[in-house]
Amino acid sequence: MDALALAYLGAGLGAGLVAIGTGLGIGRLAGPAMEGTARQPEATNDIRTTMIIAAALIEGVALFGLVISFILAFKS
Repeated sequence: MDALALAYLGAGLGAGLVAIGTGLGIGRLAGPAMEGTARQPEATNDIRTTMIIAAALIEGVALFGLVISFILAFKS
């Protein structure tokens, strides 16, 4: 197998793992946030703000992983 084929394989695996990790991270974040809002409705704004900041950090890591996957895919 040549280097280009391995780069494509790495890019595909990396993009898949990034998507799975992001989905799991956001799911683990949103579930407890919804439970917290249901238990304590007066804290909705604080919970929402914290959840949005954490989701943005998760999405930032996912974007970084996808950029690395694209760099591998377009390696010549």
